Amino acid sequence: MSELMEICMIVAFGFSWPMNVIKSYKARTTKGKSLAFLVLIFFGYICGIASKLLASSFKWYVLFFYVLNFLMVGADLVLYYRNYKLDKKAGVL
Repeated sequence: MSELMEICMIVAFGFSWPMNVIKSYKARTTKGKSLAFLVLIFFGYICGIASKLLASSFKWYVLFFYVLNFLMVGADLVLYYRNYKLDKKAGVL
């Protein structure tokens, strides 16, 4: 049952990240974004993935959602740096 709840949590986060990535892409600014928050979430997913890989009862389907979310946060980090450069070029920073 705990695995099912964990999957529900990861799926809920998983639905949120694509919307956040799209918003970052369209906004073309870092305004309202926190680099520290993104880096901490990214690190958290690294720890979650490591935890799943080190677990004695390895479940690939749970790991799949961790990796998917990790990639979404990674995409948002890339967009953060793109938007940072755009802000700098526009003189916003």
